[in-house]
Amino acid sequence: MKEKDYIEELIEMNKEALNDNEPMEGHFGRFEEKLKAQHKTRSISWNMVLKIAAVVVFAFLVTNQAFIYFSPDSQGLIANAGKKSSDISLASVSQEYEEVEFYYTTSINSGLNQWNALNEEGLISEDEEAMMQSELKEFERLYKNLQNDLAANPNDERVINAMLEFYQTKLSLINMIVNKLEDVKQQKNNHNETSM
Repeated sequence: MKEKDYIEELIEMNKEALNDNEPMEGHFGRFEEKLKAQHKTRSISWNMVLKIAAVVVFAFLVTNQAFIYFSPDSQGLIANAGKKSSDISLASVSQEYEEVEFYYTTSINSGLNQWNALNEEGLISEDEEAMMQSELKEFERLYKNLQNDLAANPNDERVINAMLEFYQTKLSLINMIVNKLEDVKQQKNNHNETSM
């Protein structure tokens, strides 16, 4: 208890000095401001939002470029350097040309399927079949030449346009022949119906 007595005695002796010392002027106001600042929620500034958006866009662009570079489908012109000319097509130039090429090749294959169906029906003579095979071989030779040109000049609009014209010509020729054969077939069917 002696210790407690010493502290009490010390407080009693300095009571006046302890009671006279008031905090400096404005102390309570500053203290109140600090308390309010601690309870405030942080407001998001536009600068912070723009910085975050820039980081996200940059990360997206880096990821996208990495995907394009490492994608086997989109190796683009980098991959064209190592390809044989027989592997080069409009699809290796751009996505739009790939769609156009797909349309033409699908249409050409459909026309050739119709040709084969008419051939199986016996509407095509051997001479006509030989002539068609000769034309198809000529188209194939032209296509190989265009592939070589495209491999040498993948961004040359003249070569791309020549390939597009090649597809258009081949498709229109096959469609014209098939349509004429369909007309002949229709006439034979009409003639057979009227003669019965």
